Amino acid sequence: MDRVGRASESSGEAERGALRAVREDLFPSAPQPVPPMNGPWPLRWLPHLAVAGLAALVAYSGTEDMSVRPLGVFHAALLVAGLLVPLPAWWLSLVMLPVFSLGQSLSPYGGWAWAVHTGLLFLVALRNPPRVLAGTVLMSTALLLGLQLYGAFPWRFILIMLALFAVTVAAATGVRATREVRARLAAQESALADERARRTVLEERARIARELHDVVAHHMSVISIQADAAPYRVVDPPEQLVTALADIRAGALEGLTELRRLLGVLRSENGPDGISLGPEAPQPTLDRLDDLLAGVRTAGLDVTAEVSGERRPLPGGVELSAYRITQEALSNVLRHAPGATARVELQYAPSALRLCVRNGPARQSAPPSPGAGHGVLGMRERAAALGGELSASPSPDGGYEVTALLPVPAAPAAARTDKERSA
Repeated sequence: MDRVGRASESSGEAERGALRAVREDLFPSAPQPVPPMNGPWPLRWLPHLAVAGLAALVAYSGTEDMSVRPLGVFHAALLVAGLLVPLPAWWLSLVMLPVFSLGQSLSPYGGWAWAVHTGLLFLVALRNPPRVLAGTVLMSTALLLGLQLYGAFPWRFILIMLALFAVTVAAATGVRATREVRARLAAQESALADERARRTVLEERARIARELHDVVAHHMSVISIQADAAPYRVVDPPEQLVTALADIRAGALEGLTELRRLLGVLRSENGPDGISLGPEAPQPTLDRLDDLLAGVRTAGLDVTAEVSGERRPLPGGVELSAYRITQEALSNVLRHAPGATARVELQYAPSALRLCVRNGPARQSAPPSPGAGHGVLGMRERAAALGGELSASPSPDGGYEVTALLPVPAAPAAARTDKERSA
């Protein structure tokens, strides 16, 4: 008996759930506005204007011979309401159809009323799932056939309306399917763009890590050499000091070994331009900026440079990133702004290096670029790796400007003393 009771309760809950779903489908509590089309702004609302124009035409022409014209105008206005609440507008139309079909004084509007109702079916189909469309079409067809029993319409009219219902269902289904396909394609394109950007960031970070290898390896090698030579600079050094320096040297050598092992994972055999990326390839610094400018001048770019502030050696990572950002910015000028002039500005501040590369408008049309279009992203990653900032945007004169602010950490007092002694 308990099983029977539980089964009956489950069946009752399922029936109530089904009724609730039907009620929510046919009597939605929220509006269902028809969205605008994709494309230029003046054309996006063209379907809405067409529906409003059709409603105005029906209200003016279809109700001309009616004795109660406001009723017909109200029914025609349901087309406009259907753009926001299609199902409630369809229900009102369904209730009013028998009045127009059977009332003698309202019969001149009868054909127009069914045309408006067909338009509402189309709007319902655009914003609701197929089961709702099937229910509304079945109820409209049942009403049409029921009115036929009262002799409201000839069979010819019945066949015409059934054909219109079929065409409406097919057209609305096609439009809805096309919109869903476009939405899925847009979502996939967005996901692909995000994945491409994420992959580009990872590739750029790996490339930066490869280039920074020489900088880090140099400093660790210096630590190892100085730790090895320090005991010989002191007469009778304490044993604890010798042991500590030996530990420092061992740690530096172990770090170099791990660094080379990590680099073996990141490094490819050759770079994108066929340039070797092996450990023997030195990474450029700002000392080679004049060579870089000479190279782009040879390629046809009219570029000038201005350096302000006290020019001094900077940490290797800052020098390398500044050089690469300048190189990428000038390469972008060559690719995307043929015939333009460029200017490179370096400003040495006590705690930062400010770099600005700006170019004027292009004087020729740029050919299609074979690059991946992620140069700005790479420059921004380089600046972020140092805790800096980079901005890239068009300038008011039609050119382009890339500005980077790279922090320069203050040198430790011991390091400054050693430099002063060596100087």
